[in-house]
Amino acid sequence: MQSTTYLKVLRASGLLIQAARPFSTFANVVENEMKLILECGGEKAMMRHVQKNKKIPVRERVQRLLDPGTPFLELSAFAACGVYGHQVSAAGVVSGIGTISGERCMILANDATVKGGTLYPTGVKKQVRGQDIAMQNDLPVVYLVDSGGAFLPLQRDIFPDRDHGGRVFYNEARMSAAEIPSLSVVCGSCTAGGAYVPAMSDESVIVDRIGTIFLGGPPLVQAATGEVVSAENLGGARVHCDQSGLTDHFAVDEFEAIEMARRIVKSFNTTRRRTPLWDKDAPRDPLSSCEAWIDAVPSDMAATAAGRNEGIPMRQVLDSVLDGESFSEFKPRYGSSLLTGYASLGGHPVGVVASAAPLLCAKGSRKGAHFVQLCSQRQLPIIFLHNARGLQRGEGDDTTSHGDVLKASAAMMQAVARSEMPKITVVVGDSIGEVNYMMCGRSQNPNFLYVWPNARIRADAESDDVSDGRGDQTDAVFSSARLWDDGIVSPQDTRQILVQSLDACRSPLRRVRDDKCGVYRM
Repeated sequence: MQSTTYLKVLRASGLLIQAARPFSTFANVVENEMKLILECGGEKAMMRHVQKNKKIPVRERVQRLLDPGTPFLELSAFAACGVYGHQVSAAGVVSGIGTISGERCMILANDATVKGGTLYPTGVKKQVRGQDIAMQNDLPVVYLVDSGGAFLPLQRDIFPDRDHGGRVFYNEARMSAAEIPSLSVVCGSCTAGGAYVPAMSDESVIVDRIGTIFLGGPPLVQAATGEVVSAENLGGARVHCDQSGLTDHFAVDEFEAIEMARRIVKSFNTTRRRTPLWDKDAPRDPLSSCEAWIDAVPSDMAATAAGRNEGIPMRQVLDSVLDGESFSEFKPRYGSSLLTGYASLGGHPVGVVASAAPLLCAKGSRKGAHFVQLCSQRQLPIIFLHNARGLQRGEGDDTTSHGDVLKASAAMMQAVARSEMPKITVVVGDSIGEVNYMMCGRSQNPNFLYVWPNARIRADAESDDVSDGRGDQTDAVFSSARLWDDGIVSPQDTRQILVQSLDACRSPLRRVRDDKCGVYRM
């Protein structure tokens, strides 16, 4: 699929930033980066992939796998952007959530046009993050394998540590123990450690004369033994389907492999054991669109990093995101720096925790802790939207001591960490210091975390920006490149992305800890 065509797909699904004043400065940067990402490994690599190797481009594979007309929630598209000093589009891995044969699945697909599909450290981290989302939300995983193994010049950052490459295989085993199905479609090379991905999957499909699986390829065999052997005879589809039994299904081409994959996913039959998320109401249109408030934000918002997120009217943001007239505020007269309340989003009942001031006061922190506890008791998923530079220490409507501020913020942090309900975070502006932890930043393990193009994530509001030649190291692209979030979304698409994310979340009703698999089960 040509990049221009896929740009249209992304716009339709809400996965490509649309410029909107005064976010256009940031949105244009993001869109320009996205165009580079969609070029994958470049024109020459794509021609070799399609014309010489007779393969389907990775995003077209994904689209063919999905049910027609259903959206694909692509995650972490900006992974590795600017990290390695050269283009590594999407870290060589396309990941996201889509519907296959009526079943919502996590899809992890290698892009062989990017350095031969070899995995960079960020690509490994992206795969592990996709598996984490699958485990957290009980989503079957489909791997579209087409990889040359690890990118060896950076193997020290791929191999030995807890969350390096071996974690992918550990997670596969744990998911199998938790009865979360997995399927591998081998549509290219599957080399070295990557050979264990299909080997450890519940089922696997391999494409004849294109798919190969081996620990060491023909050059290594020749160097070690002197034997000259072809890739097909060493680890092709006929070898593994007829002799080794490593793979379960033989496909004559990629098109047949994808159809086989769709039939296998249908047989997962996971709907019989999934508890309904929660009773949904009919969704209602929001009270307004984001265009109703974007023009009210100061037009010089992008002039300085320190002031660029001032003036985002959170109540109006909520009006453009939540179902119309559904927001029922909790403690409206107490702790005015934080908005809390019950609402509906795409028909899903939710709790909402949103910033209402640049500084979060102690009263707001106590209110937030109380409200998060209530959402946990009432089995409500929680939506966090925040834009705050830090804590208010003894000023304004809160004259408490520094110790009280610390105690109140710690109480909210603890409530967020202890909640087992699905949590989805959107950083709509600043996320600085302890506010990032209190409002369910990455360290608090949200089910999904997204950022707006203007978002800033940093430790200290007063520190100077540090440049690496690409600009602010706190900006959205820098953040997303390192997988500190699950993607950059625009104000216009926030509601749509949140609904898709809620649809993917699993209700943790009556969860118990299963020591065999180490994940929460129903």
